[in-house]
Amino acid sequence: MSDNIIKIEDVGPCRKRIAIEVPADVVDGTIQDSFDTVVHEAQLPGFRKGRVPKRLIEKRFGGAVTDEARSRLITQAYQDAVESNGLKVLGQPPASAFEGVEVEKGKSMNLEVEVEVMPEFELPELKGVKVLKPDSAIPDGLLDDEVQKICVNEGTLEDRDEPEAGDYVMGVAVMTDKEGTEHYNIDGAVVQIPESDSDGAGMVLGVMVADFGKQFGKPKAEDEVTVKVKGPENHEVEAIRGKDLTVSFKVVNVYKIIPAPVADIVAKFGLASEEQLREMVSQRLGQRAEVQQQTVMRQQALKFLADHTEFDMPAGLTSQQAARTLERRRLDLMYRGVDPMEVEKNMAELRSSSNEAAVRELKNFFLLNKAGEQMDVQVDEGELNAQIVRIAMEQGQQPAAVREAMIKNGQIQNLFQQVREHKTLDAILADAEIEEVSADDFNTRMKDLA
Repeated sequence: MSDNIIKIEDVGPCRKRIAIEVPADVVDGTIQDSFDTVVHEAQLPGFRKGRVPKRLIEKRFGGAVTDEARSRLITQAYQDAVESNGLKVLGQPPASAFEGVEVEKGKSMNLEVEVEVMPEFELPELKGVKVLKPDSAIPDGLLDDEVQKICVNEGTLEDRDEPEAGDYVMGVAVMTDKEGTEHYNIDGAVVQIPESDSDGAGMVLGVMVADFGKQFGKPKAEDEVTVKVKGPENHEVEAIRGKDLTVSFKVVNVYKIIPAPVADIVAKFGLASEEQLREMVSQRLGQRAEVQQQTVMRQQALKFLADHTEFDMPAGLTSQQAARTLERRRLDLMYRGVDPMEVEKNMAELRSSSNEAAVRELKNFFLLNKAGEQMDVQVDEGELNAQIVRIAMEQGQQPAAVREAMIKNGQIQNLFQQVREHKTLDAILADAEIEEVSADDFNTRMKDLA
């Protein structure tokens, strides 16, 4: 056990402040260890390795020695504080949290950091939860809609002089706040001119704008327009929250998507006829319907947990919490086969949702994490790969490409969490009282329960 002086205090629901004082003798010892390592490895012209005089080492490498010792002291002190106090910390504090920490020989080191922790609470009895299981039959007209969606996704781009409702505009989008701080500068940003049934709402740089159609208009190539919007209170970038934002959009080109003929889709997929295409799409829709059926059953189990568990929640989300909530939703929508453009629209709507809705999403994360621990739910590599295959199938991509993109974007840990949450809810459903009902009956009874 370390000799550090550690103080832990609550600074709000799910947050703790950790204050640590590392004794001077520990600081001195760590600095000396770092110095000895440099002395052993140091090489300077005219001296053999490990034979460089101490005064030259201090002159040449003194700053590096102090930095290395500082990093070791902070890491060890933080880990000791977390482990010795049994804190269930969610994520690691950013390096910027320790920027003001100073290390000096002969003096103690002091550091202070706030961390997000799992709340303490008891779960209700998880056996015998009552759940409705709706019929998973494919609704009339959905097959035609899905074939049309494939034709659009495989369609060609037709340049236009002036956009119409539903067309796309590509260009350079720059987002700044009232102080002139630039938050985004995207070359190749794409926006869609609102459809006639969208009430003029639209999305730019991941933010929903209620009167987007009115502000953006229908610009031509080389035109520059501006859109003003209030930063969403639950945006994962805290610097944007509540700010008066201006998005400057320089139009490069305007285009319309011309759906590909069904015959071209048949040929591209190597099928013999349109009938085979419809059979293939029907199978995909059947699998998707089963996923949706399982999803609504999981949602009922999760609602039971939320309705029967009480604990204090943060008044607002931190950037880390908001980012985690968005990624959970993104992966869930990808898993359910939602169109990529609709996924991004959903992300924008979630950023703009009420704080109550955002906190509810965070509560779900805590609940499922606790239930997973209590039920000892484990996830193996095969289950992770199966989820990647499922997402790849819905996106029409190769699993290897999806996996590589997820690793590059840092989504693998979130995917692991999603699989664990699904397994946790499925374990609850395995012991649930399930009643099979028609889709119409399900919708009516769920509306009555809302």
